[in-house]
Amino acid sequence: MRAFGSSVVRACALLAALVCTGNAGPAGTSSPGPRIVRLDPRFDRLVPAGAVIEKLADGFEWVEGPVWDRRTGSLLFSDVPRNRIHRWKPGEAVSVFLEPSGYTGKTPFAGREPGSNGLAFDAEGRLVFCQHGDRAIARLESDGRRTIVADRFGGKRINSPNDVTLASTGDVYFTDPPFGLPGHFDDPGRELSFCGVYRVSRDGAVALLTDGVRAPNGIDLSADERTLYVSDSATTRWYTFALGEDGALGPARLLYDGARLKEGNPGVADGLKVDVEGNVFGAAPGGIVVIAPDGTLLGRLDFGVPTGNCAWGEDGRTLFIASNTAIYRVRLDTKGAGF
Repeated sequence: MRAFGSSVVRACALLAALVCTGNAGPAGTSSPGPRIVRLDPRFDRLVPAGAVIEKLADGFEWVEGPVWDRRTGSLLFSDVPRNRIHRWKPGEAVSVFLEPSGYTGKTPFAGREPGSNGLAFDAEGRLVFCQHGDRAIARLESDGRRTIVADRFGGKRINSPNDVTLASTGDVYFTDPPFGLPGHFDDPGRELSFCGVYRVSRDGAVALLTDGVRAPNGIDLSADERTLYVSDSATTRWYTFALGEDGALGPARLLYDGARLKEGNPGVADGLKVDVEGNVFGAAPGGIVVIAPDGTLLGRLDFGVPTGNCAWGEDGRTLFIASNTAIYRVRLDTKGAGF
């Protein structure tokens, strides 16, 4: 996350005076649709002047963890409360891809969010996904079987994995706050006293990279895989960590402190993605923030509702957004890391 510098404070003060572009709200309602807010000239290099935020699907309970499936040209995303992964494909109706997705127990789940959250594909095209209810990172094999990638650290059950990203080596990085547990931080079934950021190496070893982020949520790697990005839902901050040759993390660097984003905006710092230039597109109170590598808030994609995550798709220049009950996309002039 970035430091909340004086330039950002001034930009936020001018927010109401900006001219924004976007879509109108749904027919028959008075609520505004998504809008694009420009705070810094560098934003125009990423989001073109004619950009339009397009709604693709709606009617879900809480959408999260979108990921683009290059093999089928479709988008997968989680509906966490309904314990499903859905598929959206151009020209087709939205379908259920996997159910149950995050909780496979026989008894009713006591909490509000049993399903899958963050999604990613490995080099073999297998889906890797965070399971709230089962408290695990799982992988969907080509024959439909589910393999547990990680569910314990030091012999204790992890909390409820939230988001995941994969390195080119096959290493799996994930965040583990307690938001999927029925009682969250105070859940009686919690076995670890901290929230961690972890790496699962190819041999299956689970390593704790840091327990210094109170509620780690979104996670992604830079294009060169030398920097790890993590958002903190508890403080509405975004951090970067240098990755050493041995996979260890360097000290946390505050990229952006978004405490002021919560003023009048619902939601928290949530999932994030990084472009090839190191700009962060992060789910935040009210929408998506765009943060430059130097910590400047460049602009926002405002939805006015809690927003869960985003993903690069199509040719890597389209950003898909999971916001509250709906899935959106917007065409950009930048490209996602990993494409």
